[in-house]
Amino acid sequence: MARSRQTHNLLVGTGLAALLGALGAGQAVLEARAAAEQTTAVQAPRFEVDPLWPKPLPNHWVLGSAVGVTVDARDHVFIVHRGAMTLNERTEIGLATSPRTAEDCCLPAPPILEFDPAGNLVGHWGGPGPGYEWPASNHGITADDKGNVWIGGNAAKDAHIVKFTRDGKFLMQFGHQGKSTGSNDTENFGQVAKIFVDPKANEAYVADGYGNKRVVVIDADTGKFKRYWGAYGNKPDDTDLGKYDPDAPPAQQFRTPVHCAELSNEGLVYVCDRPNDRIQVFQKDGKFVKEVFIAKKTLGDGSVWDIAFSKDPQQKYLYLVDGKNEKVYILDRDTLKILTTFGDGGRQPGQFFGVHSIATDSKGNIYTTETYEGKRLQKFVYKGLGPVGKQDQGPPWGVK
Repeated sequence: MARSRQTHNLLVGTGLAALLGALGAGQAVLEARAAAEQTTAVQAPRFEVDPLWPKPLPNHWVLGSAVGVTVDARDHVFIVHRGAMTLNERTEIGLATSPRTAEDCCLPAPPILEFDPAGNLVGHWGGPGPGYEWPASNHGITADDKGNVWIGGNAAKDAHIVKFTRDGKFLMQFGHQGKSTGSNDTENFGQVAKIFVDPKANEAYVADGYGNKRVVVIDADTGKFKRYWGAYGNKPDDTDLGKYDPDAPPAQQFRTPVHCAELSNEGLVYVCDRPNDRIQVFQKDGKFVKEVFIAKKTLGDGSVWDIAFSKDPQQKYLYLVDGKNEKVYILDRDTLKILTTFGDGGRQPGQFFGVHSIATDSKGNIYTTETYEGKRLQKFVYKGLGPVGKQDQGPPWGVK
C-alpha cells in the first residue's frame, strides 16, 4: 500500500512538473512572439502632456487666442496671442474695462510672451510703436538663428511683416499695411500666416496666406522678393474657388489660408494648404514634388494647420496640428504616412480647442497653442520612440 501511494505521488509529481514545464515553454514562446512583434511594429515618437507647464502668468494676465509659437536656440518658447480683441470684457478682463468691473482679475497679457525651459515667464512685449505698423491682427511668430523674431498679420489690411530683436526692439518692416494688390504683388503681402527663416541661404519663406494664395521667398535682410508660387508650382491665381469639395478633383490653386511653409534640412518645403486638407511638398525653387491629403472630408476650417519636424538630424517624423479635428498627427516624413495621433477635443490638459500652431525644442518636446476660445499654450514631453499601439491615442497621459 505504501509503495503504491509512493508510486502514485511520483506519477502526480512528474505530471505536474511536465505541465509546469509546458506552461513555462508556452509562456516563453508567447514572450518571444510579443518581443518579435514589438521589434517589427511601427515605431513612432511618444509624448506625455505636462499639465504644470508653463507656470501661471503674473499681474492677473490672461491669454487671448494664441496664434503662434516658436522656439529659439536657447530653447526659450515665444508665443503670440490676441489680447483684448479676443477676450470678453464682461467675463474675462474686468480690470481692463472702464469703469472697472472687478477688483482683482483680469488683464490681457502683452502680445508676445517668452518662457524659459522651466516655464517661467522671462520676457514680454509687443503692440504698436514708433517706426512700424503693428499688424491689426497679429498672426504667427518665428525666432530665427540670429535671435530675431518675425511676425505676420491676417487682418484685411495686413500686407506686411515686422521683425524685432528677441527683446522687442524694432528692426525691419517688409511690405506696407493696406497696400496689397493680390497674389502677384512683389512688394507687399496679403495677410501673412507664418514665416520660416533659412539660415543657410538667408531667405525667409512666407505663407502668404489669408488673402493671397502663395508661398513667397524673400531676402531675410532686405525683404526683396526672390520667387513665389502657388499650388503645384503654378502661377498664383486669385479667382474664387468656392467652397472645398472633398469629392471634386484636387484644386490647382491654394485656398486661403495658406497656413505654413516649412523648410526641412534636406531642402524640401512643406506647405499647409489648410482648407484643401492637404500638405504639398516642393523643392526650394517651387517645383512640385508630392502631396498628401489629411482627413480629406474635413470642411470649414480644414485639417492642415501647422507642422513641425522631429529633432533628429534626418527629421524622420513630421508633426501636424489639426484644429478642426483637435489632434496632433505623427507622420513618417518621407512617405507622409500617418503613424499615429494624440489629443482630442476638450479643455483638459492633453486635449485641444482650436489647436493652431506647433513647435519643437532641441530635446524633441512639442509645444502647441490654441486659438478661438482655446487660449492656451501646452507642452508635450518627448518620451522616446516606441511601438504604435493604436492609431488614435487620445490625450497623452501617463506614457511609460
